[in-house]
Amino acid sequence: MAIRFDDKVAIVTGAGGGLGKQHALEFARRGAKVVVNDLGGAVDGSGGASDAANAVVEEIKAEGGEASQMALALQTKRAFQK
Repeated sequence: MAIRFDDKVAIVTGAGGGLGKQHALEFARRGAKVVVNDLGGAVDGSGGASDAANAVVEEIKAEGGEASQMALALQTKRAFQK
């Protein structure tokens, strides 16, 4: 029996690549609506671009899932109040 996430929303940080991307894709395959959160910066925290996150969103949509992209630092409670 597979674990399902139908009618749930999964916010996946760092989902533009690596393990975050794999988690986002698997949540979507299991029915979750996925928010792909990635600042798109370099490993040292510099820069920022939404290209990787947008590519993951498009991949999820191409597989029939629902996803949106967000570039927001989530380390504070204030980030969630926007």
